[in-house]
Amino acid sequence: MSTAFGFAQARKLIGYCPQFDAIFDGLTVREHLETYACLKGIKSDIRGIMIQKAIIDMDLTDYEHIRANNLSGGNKRKLSVAIALLGNPPLVFLDEPSTGVDPQAKRFMWNIVSKISTLRKKSAVIITTHSMEEAEALCTKMGIMVNGQFKCFGSSQHIKDKYGTGYELELKIKSLNEEETAPAIQKYGAYLNETQCKQILAAQGNQDLIEELRGDGVGSDFFERF
Repeated sequence: MSTAFGFAQARKLIGYCPQFDAIFDGLTVREHLETYACLKGIKSDIRGIMIQKAIIDMDLTDYEHIRANNLSGGNKRKLSVAIALLGNPPLVFLDEPSTGVDPQAKRFMWNIVSKISTLRKKSAVIITTHSMEEAEALCTKMGIMVNGQFKCFGSSQHIKDKYGTGYELELKIKSLNEEETAPAIQKYGAYLNETQCKQILAAQGNQDLIEELRGDGVGSDFFERF
């Protein structure tokens, strides 16, 4: 009797999204949510409101009457996450929630999870993932497990400071088209000398780069070319 009571309470307090979608091919999105809402013990007078909210939050409105076997992999994951979050449980376990999801849907899902755990502050969300990017986007604390044992635990910055072996540098370079380069070529010619380079850098407010325009400076390759 006590065990049954414990499971009934646990269903109300815990949301769980497994790594592999625990859904039934013959049921529609709405039928899944209605089934799990009953299992979680959500009161009948608010059940419909919560189901509709879950469908809207997870952007499943266009698919609510579609059977699960006809859903894309991304929408199946959305449905699994919606089931886990149904009823606003105080403890949510998400096992690799964005597996097989395209980048746009992944970002959307991250926003939903972040909104629940960080902004509402009503639920604690525990996520397992192989993606450091996902962990950094969603987690305030991170732990790394090796062979089932915790090897480290702390904030993202703490773990990177202690165990990081390098940096990741992302550069965005704009290539100029002929229309943008034509005025400079017309004014200075196809190639620039040292004086002209310094004039352009000064006009742009890049004084710190001017002294690097020398044979042995950081900009030596640029200097030698022009």
